[in-house]
Amino acid sequence: MTATVAPTAQATPAAAPTRKLGLKESHALLTQDLGWTPSYQPPEAVYPLTAFEGIRIHDWSGWEDPFRLTMDAYWKYQGEKERKLYAIIDAFQQNNGQFNVSDARYIQALKLFVNGVIGLEYTAHRGFAMIGRELPGTGARIAAQMQSIDELRHAQTQIHALSHYNRFFTGMAEFPHQFDRTWYLSIPKSFFEDAISAGPFEFIVAISFSFEYVLTNLVFMPWMSGAAYNGDLSTVSFGFSAQSDEARHMTLGIEVIKFLLEQDPANVPIVQGWIDKWFWRGYRLLTLVAAMMDYMLPKRVMSWHEAWEIYFEQNGGALFKDLARYGIRMPVHWEVTVEEKTHASHQLWSTFYQYRHAAGFPVWLPSAEEMDWLSAKYPDSFDRLYRPRYEHWARMAAEGRPFVNGTLPQLCQVCQWPMLFTEPGDPTQICHREEKYLGETFHCCSDGCRDIFRHEPEKYVHAHLPVHQIYQGTQFHPDSDPGAPDFNPHVAALRYMGIEPGVDGGDFDTHADARHWTEWTGRPASLHGPAA
Repeated sequence: MTATVAPTAQATPAAAPTRKLGLKESHALLTQDLGWTPSYQPPEAVYPLTAFEGIRIHDWSGWEDPFRLTMDAYWKYQGEKERKLYAIIDAFQQNNGQFNVSDARYIQALKLFVNGVIGLEYTAHRGFAMIGRELPGTGARIAAQMQSIDELRHAQTQIHALSHYNRFFTGMAEFPHQFDRTWYLSIPKSFFEDAISAGPFEFIVAISFSFEYVLTNLVFMPWMSGAAYNGDLSTVSFGFSAQSDEARHMTLGIEVIKFLLEQDPANVPIVQGWIDKWFWRGYRLLTLVAAMMDYMLPKRVMSWHEAWEIYFEQNGGALFKDLARYGIRMPVHWEVTVEEKTHASHQLWSTFYQYRHAAGFPVWLPSAEEMDWLSAKYPDSFDRLYRPRYEHWARMAAEGRPFVNGTLPQLCQVCQWPMLFTEPGDPTQICHREEKYLGETFHCCSDGCRDIFRHEPEKYVHAHLPVHQIYQGTQFHPDSDPGAPDFNPHVAALRYMGIEPGVDGGDFDTHADARHWTEWTGRPASLHGPAA
């Protein structure tokens, strides 16, 4: 029998290993390789908003995103952060972490955050979604759309983290309503509505550079460091979860400026004008942070004076020295901010105290110990100008006749703050500027705001100013009857804003939050009483 020999198997050559794409190659596939030139419509019809601002872009491929984040990496990265964040929030809630914060006064700072900042995050989400559609460059559109998702996530995580406090304390339940209607929240609201109603290039310079890159550290560092100092683990968690996104946003901001300046010399004066405008608008908005840092944190991190020196004068000064090679100078009126850093927080807190009956949070006078801290931080201004005022108001309160301002303040047509800031060089005189347009007089709080009004009067004559609306009778609910014998326009306006007199604002010492805090914790609601 003949043996059958099996045929020899042919060796299959091993498949060459698939080369893993580098970060730059992966990002190129997501951006440049997915872009196309429209064939059946002209580019100006597809991107109608990119020409009217005067910005000239010659080569969109010059846009570089240093992070080069791809969508698969983005979702994985954000998903990991979400799991960690909500685990901490859940532990905070289960352990009644709201009673471990330093003082019930700290909760009032959170009210300012929940009512003011969350609305800004959501508006930023809308704005970046819009410019993600309007910018012709594929890389720029991807970066804008990722930031849009970031901003929506920030709004959601902030709502979730702070909603726990809403179960125990007043003034947080109506945050979307108050953001749209409350007088002091018209300042942040008008800031972002001003930006979102501009062109796409101005919007991205306003938010990505002027706010995110130049000024955002003055928001997140004091807030999150202040939360840590005061035992608020929930706020610290969502703050640091968002801060990693802010690093990308800041990188986008500096890339925006350099890209625009490198594309064409004609862009330089346009960009400089936007920097001047949005630096001043952002600075005025941050007066809220100044008051929070100096007055609303029972355990303070640093003074507003110190924060402005570190985060703008030093860091910002170095940034603008770097940008000088492009022809960019320091923002106009920056010297005024250096002078005002010793006054702004005290002037705003004095205003809140006068109008505490119309605020969404209770207000208090600083204690003797706190005034000593303010005196040490502001040796050239506090004892001379502000301590006597607080001591006088404390004596009036002790005598049973607390000071309240019963009039409505004049508002700035641009930043919408009351006329509370003082003249450069003379902190005893209120700064007031007037400008006429089409025969009508408009009022501004500063040279910075007047300059902005002069450049775009058509935009600001339409500003929705809460005080003006009250006088015009539009700041009331439809069921209000101004002709009724018992009609109180003040109470009706507050109801329209979502503020309930005696529940939301007023004096801290008699407020429901202070009373409940003592009942629940057995600790006094305020570590130090007001100065007598």
